Amino acid sequence: MKKAGQSKDERIEKLRNLVLYHQRLYHEKDAPEISDEAYDSLVRELRELEGVGEEGSSVANLVGARPSEAFTKVKHQVRQWSLNNVFDVPELKDWEESLKRRLATEGLSSSVLEYDVGPKLDGLKVVLTYERGQLVRAATRGDGVTGEDVTHTARVIDDIPEKLSVPVSLVAVGEVWLSEKEFKRINEEREREEMPLFANPRNAAAGSLRQLDPTVTARRKLSLIIYDLDFIDTNKTKFKIPATQQEEIALLQGLGFPTGKHTALCHELRDVIDYYNEWKDKRDALDYGVDGIVVKVNDITLQRRLGHTAKAPRFAAAFKFPAEQATTVVEDIVLQVGRTGVVTPVAHLRPTKIAGSVVSRATLHNEDQIKRLDVRVGDTVVLQKAGDVIPEIVSVVNELRPDGTKAYRFPKKVDGCGGGGLIERIPGEAAWRCVTLDSDFIHRRRLYHFVGKTALNLDGVGPRIIDLLLDEGLIKEPYDLFTLKVGDVIDLPGFKEKAAENLINAIQGAREVELPRLLVALSIPNVGEETARLISEYCGSIENVIGANVEELASIHGVGQIVAESVVRYMKDHQNQKKLRELLRFLTVRQIERVSKQSVLSNKTLVFTGSMVSLSRDEAKLLARKNGAHVTESVSRKTDFVIAGNEAGSKAEKAVELGVAILSEAEFLKMIG
Repeated sequence: MKKAGQSKDERIEKLRNLVLYHQRLYHEKDAPEISDEAYDSLVRELRELEGVGEEGSSVANLVGARPSEAFTKVKHQVRQWSLNNVFDVPELKDWEESLKRRLATEGLSSSVLEYDVGPKLDGLKVVLTYERGQLVRAATRGDGVTGEDVTHTARVIDDIPEKLSVPVSLVAVGEVWLSEKEFKRINEEREREEMPLFANPRNAAAGSLRQLDPTVTARRKLSLIIYDLDFIDTNKTKFKIPATQQEEIALLQGLGFPTGKHTALCHELRDVIDYYNEWKDKRDALDYGVDGIVVKVNDITLQRRLGHTAKAPRFAAAFKFPAEQATTVVEDIVLQVGRTGVVTPVAHLRPTKIAGSVVSRATLHNEDQIKRLDVRVGDTVVLQKAGDVIPEIVSVVNELRPDGTKAYRFPKKVDGCGGGGLIERIPGEAAWRCVTLDSDFIHRRRLYHFVGKTALNLDGVGPRIIDLLLDEGLIKEPYDLFTLKVGDVIDLPGFKEKAAENLINAIQGAREVELPRLLVALSIPNVGEETARLISEYCGSIENVIGANVEELASIHGVGQIVAESVVRYMKDHQNQKKLRELLRFLTVRQIERVSKQSVLSNKTLVFTGSMVSLSRDEAKLLARKNGAHVTESVSRKTDFVIAGNEAGSKAEKAVELGVAILSEAEFLKMIG
């Protein structure tokens, strides 16, 4: 497909306008349209195209936004800053090297750097000013120089002390935040009153603090964490001026401020990385949202020597957790032919880093999805990946669409299909498929699948060996594998006697197979691991599957009409019958063990998401089945429990939306004893 073009200057201009637009929505209106991660991705691209870093002059490096005219403007006693971001360990190491170079110019090259670290709260920054222990002003960050006076609403937040325990004068900086529970309550209330919903807890907190009427703020249970001391005058009290960031936190805590419970002192960068990895995995255990950790040089004297750029302190950085969303460009849309002949559109992307790995492909699922999103070649898109979920495109950034793009249309023919390559839309479905399935490409894909992990699981036999056996004319159909002898393969390229023996042993070892694995291996359209298991449990033998009708298969919980029709259609096809009879000559089909014991999970429907700690996902599913549960892949109103491991993705979100109970791995294991 012809790729739409856009000059560098055009791209920069559109990005500048878009970044400014989203800055205003986020800082001034508390109503973002995209995630923080997608915004960060746009900002990084703009900096790269402009050739500026985080210290350069660019709209990407603006601090906050101008104060609203609805509030009294307050000039900050101490300038307020943003933090520069680092996104991976190499960038973190580069940041430390820049500190050392800077200190070397100050004659401090031998200084040992220690770091104060803590979770990076996703709330609204607030600057509190006290005179002789009395709260006199609370302000938002604004543009860093001038903020909004929100003293009237800050006074109704229980966590903000009206009077300190000691009559010192100071400026303390922290984050106002809202718990997930309170966020949900507020949105339910707004929904009943037919008001727009808040996008996330951060914006709900911001909208609650930036109220003209403090009674609205008082009804919402805002919380506060103080993490910095910008200025202090001890007023001849016993308090000593802190020499380190850690001492600052201790002093603030002693004065009655709520401070974070999870800060730590790291003696070297390796400790910072360990702390980051720890909280990356358990951030969901916190009451507030976090999107990374904050790393600060602990020694305040060194902080002063390092100083600030126009935007941020040099001595601190935000080490962001792997983004679950990012923006990138669709370079092409390619149709991929599967082993069942279904044609799936795949977006070829400009490589981008997301959820800790580089991604250059994303499925577009089907024609209806392409039309719904209106994805075009050349578009900038928001890509999402959570946990082990396959990356998907969730939206198009229309403001960055190049001129001349065209809506995608499915072609009439696709390479990889049989016959003349013709494709057709499956009646009643959103998918397209090959009209004929006799292509060499599809045949090879089916054989790869037949020997694969979820099917017969022939150890050490993969696509390379299958291709070799096909190209040498040693096999044509799956059952031909079981006729091979060592002498047939010993002279193949790259084979010696031991390799030949291992191959034949692997094939012979697969002669005894469980019924669900056989059904998966046959490449029956719409039949996956779970449906194969459900059908096997109901039918009991391959003979019963062959003889089943649509009505009885459709009545199986978790199977349904479409799968039932696919199975019956496959089993009634004369060519399939002939090939299956030949295959069964070589196989002993073993029925899976039926569940006999009763448990609290008997006849319950479970969905697993995220990664497990004490066992693999497959082991967890097997345990669930042995305890009488049905395991499915998608969350619906019929789901009883979602078992959420680390980095649980959209399935957990769907469970919350539908009110389905979510269990942790520990709760699941406790339930089954």
